[in-house]
Amino acid sequence: MSFTASVLLVCTALTAQAHGGGGERPLSAEEVAKLESKHITNVRQATFGFFRAGEGYFSPDGKSIVFQAVPNLPESIFLKPRPNQYEYQIFTAELAPGAKPKRVSTGEGACTCAFFAPDGNSLIFGSTHLSPSPAAPKSAAYGRSGSRYRWSFPEGMDIFQADLNGEIIKRLTDADGYDAEGSYSPDGKQIIFTSHRDGDGEIYIMDADGKNPRRITHAKGYDGGPFFSPDGKRIIYRSDRKGDDLLQLFVNNVEGTDERQLTDDKSVNWGPYWHRDGRHIIYATSRHGHSNYELYLMNVDTKAEERITFHDGFDGLPVFSPDGKQLMWTSNGRGTDRNSQLFIADFTLDPAPQTASNR
Repeated sequence: MSFTASVLLVCTALTAQAHGGGGERPLSAEEVAKLESKHITNVRQATFGFFRAGEGYFSPDGKSIVFQAVPNLPESIFLKPRPNQYEYQIFTAELAPGAKPKRVSTGEGACTCAFFAPDGNSLIFGSTHLSPSPAAPKSAAYGRSGSRYRWSFPEGMDIFQADLNGEIIKRLTDADGYDAEGSYSPDGKQIIFTSHRDGDGEIYIMDADGKNPRRITHAKGYDGGPFFSPDGKRIIYRSDRKGDDLLQLFVNNVEGTDERQLTDDKSVNWGPYWHRDGRHIIYATSRHGHSNYELYLMNVDTKAEERITFHDGFDGLPVFSPDGKQLMWTSNGRGTDRNSQLFIADFTLDPAPQTASNR
């Protein structure tokens, strides 16, 4: 799941890692491959040539992706910084050899959280391009005490619909404050998103044309990063209910009346995403250290879970392809690039573990 030189939006890739590790010995490439091979194989880098890239999502047909990235800039530009040069913009790319990414955001302001419409003909993303000044006031922010990362919620961030050529079709939100983290329902009739319009980060569902927003969460503390289940009957999201900067995972129905907490520990658990079977989610956790986020698979009904990634460094913002056979996520330790890039692997869903792990 846009940042300036020092702050990150809620959906971004945590490329600035917190200090402190989990005390684990970094594994060799052979050890990592062996441990990860139960679920992921054929790991390959999907984005290249960006200063950083992350938070990617597959198109409905699985043949392309949409993601946020900061382009590499000519050295001369760094001698005279331009506004927003470190902010994310939105790009699409076909998953084919030699395919070149195409920017579909305006190039102004900060952008985040893009998502394809189920018909594949358009997409949505959050953007501040109507008020792109880096000096614009900020609303609330999320960050861990003593860490190097901080997620901000910029005033003027709204959700926009654009076609695949980057032409803005419609501004979908215009409330005060921050509106972003949007994704579609499986039938394309609704969008779920996070908003600060009522003074706290809460989850809302609106019609796909931006009409009839209704609030789903009502507890104090940030709630965000929501996604509909494949059958459209449940939602998954992250929350900082305790106000301790330790995000936990929740599942609920679309009416907001059947909330159930999935994690409750001393880790940051975030970026949950549904598998197509509607029973499993994948998410990132800091339980192995705030400089070593790893991916875990969980059965949302039993809370049984299993570790998926074992590579030293950041692995986060995981998503499945529509057919559930591929996994894409953001990593800053796997490729030759120093900063975060997207990676894709073939994915196999083995039978879930039978008992929940001890927390």
